[in-house]
Amino acid sequence: MSSVAVLTQESFNEHRSGLLPEQVGAAVAGSSDSVDEDNLPTYKDAFPPLPEKAASPEGPQEVGNVWMSKIRPLKSSIITQVFHVPLEERKYKDMNQFGEGDQAKVCVDIMHKTGAHLELSMAKDQGLSIMVSGKLDAVMKARKEIVSRLQTQASATVAIPKEHHRFVIGKNGEKLQELELKTATKIQIPRPDDPSNHIKISGTKEGLEKAKHEILLISAEQDKRAVERVNIDKVYHPFITGAYGKVVSEMMQETGARINVPPPSVNKTEIVITGEKEQVALAVAMIKKVYEEKKRNATTIAVEVKKSQHKYVIGPKGNTLQEILDRTGVSVEIPPPDSSSETVILRGEPDRLGQALTEVYAKANSYTVSSVSAPSWLHRFIIGKKGQNLAKITQQMPKVHIEFTEGEDKITLEGPTKDIQIVQSQIEAIVSDLVSRMDYAEICVDPKFHRHLIGKGGANINRIKDQYKVSVRIPPDNEKSTLIRIEGDPQGVQEAKKELLELASRMENERTKDMIIEQRFHRAIIGQKGEKIKEVRDKFPEVIINFPDPAQKSDIVQLRGPRTEVEKCTKFMQKMVAEMVENSYSVSVPIFKQFHKNIIGKGGANIKKIREETNTKIDLPAENSNSEMIIITGKKANCEAARTRILAIQKELANITEVEVSIPSKLHNSLIGSKGRFVRSIMEECGGVHIHFPTEGSGIDSVTIRGPAEEVEKAKKQLLSLAVEKQTKSHTAELRAKPEYHKFLIGKGGGNIRKVRDSTGARIIFPTAEDKDQELITVIGTEEAVAEARKELEGLIKSLDNVVEDIMSVDPKHHRYFVARRGQVLRDIADEYGGVMVSFPRTGSQSDRVTLKGAKDCVEAAKKRMLEIIEDLDAQVTMECVIPQKFHRSIMGPKGARIQQITRDHNVQIKFPEREDLQGCVHTCPFYDLAPSGEAQVQENGEANGEIKDPAEPVAPKKCDVIVLSGRKERCTAAVEALKALVPVTIEVEVPFELHRYIIGQKGSGIRKMMDEFEVNIQVPAPELQSDIISITGLATHLDRAKGGLLERVKELQAEQEDRALRSFRLTITVDPKYHPKIIGRKGAIITQIRTDHDVNIQFPEKNDENQDQITITGYEQNAIAARDSIQAIVDELEEMISEDITLDSRVHARIIGARGKGIRKIMDEFKVDLRFPQSGAADPNLVTVTGRPEMVDEAIDHLLNLEEEYMADVVENESKIAYMKPSVSAAANPDEPRGPSKGFVVREAPWTTSSEKAPDMTSSEDFPSFGAPVTAAKASPWGPKRF
Repeated sequence: MSSVAVLTQESFNEHRSGLLPEQVGAAVAGSSDSVDEDNLPTYKDAFPPLPEKAASPEGPQEVGNVWMSKIRPLKSSIITQVFHVPLEERKYKDMNQFGEGDQAKVCVDIMHKTGAHLELSMAKDQGLSIMVSGKLDAVMKARKEIVSRLQTQASATVAIPKEHHRFVIGKNGEKLQELELKTATKIQIPRPDDPSNHIKISGTKEGLEKAKHEILLISAEQDKRAVERVNIDKVYHPFITGAYGKVVSEMMQETGARINVPPPSVNKTEIVITGEKEQVALAVAMIKKVYEEKKRNATTIAVEVKKSQHKYVIGPKGNTLQEILDRTGVSVEIPPPDSSSETVILRGEPDRLGQALTEVYAKANSYTVSSVSAPSWLHRFIIGKKGQNLAKITQQMPKVHIEFTEGEDKITLEGPTKDIQIVQSQIEAIVSDLVSRMDYAEICVDPKFHRHLIGKGGANINRIKDQYKVSVRIPPDNEKSTLIRIEGDPQGVQEAKKELLELASRMENERTKDMIIEQRFHRAIIGQKGEKIKEVRDKFPEVIINFPDPAQKSDIVQLRGPRTEVEKCTKFMQKMVAEMVENSYSVSVPIFKQFHKNIIGKGGANIKKIREETNTKIDLPAENSNSEMIIITGKKANCEAARTRILAIQKELANITEVEVSIPSKLHNSLIGSKGRFVRSIMEECGGVHIHFPTEGSGIDSVTIRGPAEEVEKAKKQLLSLAVEKQTKSHTAELRAKPEYHKFLIGKGGGNIRKVRDSTGARIIFPTAEDKDQELITVIGTEEAVAEARKELEGLIKSLDNVVEDIMSVDPKHHRYFVARRGQVLRDIADEYGGVMVSFPRTGSQSDRVTLKGAKDCVEAAKKRMLEIIEDLDAQVTMECVIPQKFHRSIMGPKGARIQQITRDHNVQIKFPEREDLQGCVHTCPFYDLAPSGEAQVQENGEANGEIKDPAEPVAPKKCDVIVLSGRKERCTAAVEALKALVPVTIEVEVPFELHRYIIGQKGSGIRKMMDEFEVNIQVPAPELQSDIISITGLATHLDRAKGGLLERVKELQAEQEDRALRSFRLTITVDPKYHPKIIGRKGAIITQIRTDHDVNIQFPEKNDENQDQITITGYEQNAIAARDSIQAIVDELEEMISEDITLDSRVHARIIGARGKGIRKIMDEFKVDLRFPQSGAADPNLVTVTGRPEMVDEAIDHLLNLEEEYMADVVENESKIAYMKPSVSAAANPDEPRGPSKGFVVREAPWTTSSEKAPDMTSSEDFPSFGAPVTAAKASPWGPKRF
């Protein structure tokens, strides 16, 4: 281990601090004679040695030095104790459960609770040994828990005098807790109001004995003690206590008793002495002796001392009174602070009273209170920033207290008389200085303008403060004050006052205007992160725009500023809002749900195209939503165009007709009904037709109905009949029924409700899923029709409420169909037939008994439906449809959508085979061949043409090609036809090979788009085949559209090829390279403009190009020629220009150029010339080149020379000022003057001075090796042996 002494600049200065000033000066000058050897530190003082542990025959020895002064031995905080629980005292004695019963659980709980570690072991005598490890506190707590929970408990009582109970409890109950932990018992002490003196102890026998013993010891100890109370006049207490409590301390030390004298602030005469009886008696005698002596010998004198000086006589914490008592033996009695008396009484020996009186007057007059007049507004300047000015004074005179009172024009000083005079003169000097060079002004400004004077983030007021070096106090809003105070330099105050009044005057003349803008547009006007409103504010910087808080739901936007600017800003914002209103036009288009996917297109292609081309926002309802409305938002014309295109897609896909019915507009609201209930019921009843009413208040009578022709006609009749009813006499009635009855009341396909309507002529409306009240049924029509319909419905509902139970037989082989898929079929029956409960026998039971429970009519209808299902199951056949496996995925469609549609439409079950290796399913037999007819072979129940086919024969279909259908024969046949129609067909289209890559597009985007749009697969041949044939595979219905789309794309690409050929016209123009930068312009502005205007590409030569004067133009021929002419015109203009060199003093170049080139750009723009200043290090730093038209060059040169003359005057003046400026201290010293050699840091008794060795060489790599350097052979050193 090595020790290294480091000498820092601080330690060097510390060691030099003991030298006299003249010695320091001499040391700096290099004189060694003036150094006092005796004042030098020793080597050991400067570099104390590190502690070493040397082995000696006697054993280890401690080396006492400064490094060891604070080292303390460390003790382990973990202890281990063993507790034994005898067999007879064990709570849990079951020998078979050791380590796993209640005993183990208790131990685990104790470990968690206390944090100690427990280990159990069984002794030979079946006693329990518990080893507890942990911190002392944790071990004691664990011991207490072990005793209370693992050891049987006994109890005992011990009687001690009631007054001794408090000693058992101890301060804050600490003694009691200690006893309980020590003895592992529970000790209960009666409450103070309980007369009993019995203390109850519970715990183990051993613990009980220990606790009893400890309590009796405490009581015995207290029996030996006595308490004595002695009444002594309060005025004599100081003599008993003595100065600084010396007398009473000596008494307590001598007697061993405790003496409690009440403090001066407590008005009690009783002195309490406690201790052993002999000690107490001795202490009482000593107290009484002092009292009698002082009472006999002491006399008093009363003197008047100013109330304000009493505190100086008392001193901090009464120290001055104690000091007087100590010196003179005289007690000084001061009246209490709340008393108006100024009389001070001195009590003591007569010969000492004079000395005490002198000290009292000296202390009273040692402090003075004075005041300095200073205007209150100057107080904070006197105090300084963060109290800096005041701190300088108080550091010098810490005993002086300086007090500033707000609103008073004075400063109060309190402290020693001598110090007060110095501080007073210093503060008076500061005040007179501040008054001479500072002023203040007050102006009145309406509080509503205060925040505008302050500016955003305090920008305005901070600028005024910094510019005029003043302090401005604007009252806070809650003060509602108009007074603004300005303080600082007199001139700055006047200028700041003038500017603030001008700002206030301008604001008073400002105009405030409220704009009504719908709140829904506020966020759009503000923009993301306030970007858009920032643009408006930048455009109209003098206008303040305030938006209301979103929580206020207000439409008022406030504009404030100069009248003209406010008007301009208002028009601009109105224009913005008008555009937003125009773009926020919204229209809802009802489209049948099944056509939504066609509107969207594959991968969203259709909807994306409509959005892009019409520039609208189109929102479709969610897949799980029942809504059919597609919402289009944007400009009105664009919305209508998008609406037309969406309706056209629907019309193309289905046989949709549209009719208009004329119904008086006054009846529209009643026909629509509350929240559209009436019209919605008609739309649902008529196969989901769409009925569109004109907007309210338009006065238009025509109502549009759109949908399949038959349903439209049906809806038209209903609407017209309803309108006639409304015009003649309309009546409405309401009745209630459980929601689960509604489907049964409506009936399958609305059959039940149609019967009621046909028989009564009334219209019945059921609630939709969105309605809150799901039980409410509304009946509309004439009064008679409504009454009759209501009667029929109430009869139906009543019968439904009549619950019956019925039984039917169902063959067990059909049970699985009903209960499969978690009873989906039964749930559907319950939903449709008023919540009928159907119970099948348990699985495995051969019973055919099925129970139905519910309303009578519902049970009958459900029974009928179940019999229909059973009949279908009995009539079910299985068919096989053979379609090659490679087409299966295409037939299924995305997520199986196509196959699910066939299953629903034909009510059959379709099962596809497992996928097999396609190489194993090679179709060589004609039986599989779909071409040319494209028909797949069909087998019914394994039969074909009346003959049984042997599946083992080679002509039998492979399993991987067979699709199995189950259902009624006629339905299966129809489903097979539907499956065959889904088998994809391939056609070939001839497309020139060179166009293939354009059809594919970037990363395949082009071909993907066509495949998504036409729902086909397009196969482009590999490039190495050089083939012109592109294959299209898909449904026969899609192929024609896809082929047409592909050929259309080919035409577009051929047209683009021709256009590219025309655009590739190229010509070159020769231009001197020196003109190139001018043609390009600043940041390419000129050349970019030419490129944009003529739609051409212009290429300048590269640096290493041979033809540096050639500029290439590419584009349409006429455009390229026009661009060439534009460039030539610029060149002609540049050739007319001349360049002249002028001499401008380099010292004014920076001022002419200006900040960031602002000055030079202004000159160049004004005179239409180009200026070139010399670069740093140029041969002639004063040479400036001016280029431009001759007349403009002359004017620019004149202007530059005038500027030079003006700026040079300033330069000369500044240089003359610098010449007369006082040189700095560092400049005054001659840097070239050689300094005397430094002796460095000198110490006495260094190792190298007491031996023949020299001091170590700082430059030697041997004595001071660097890190990583090789170390030479070690030798003896004055620094001691090396210890690495």
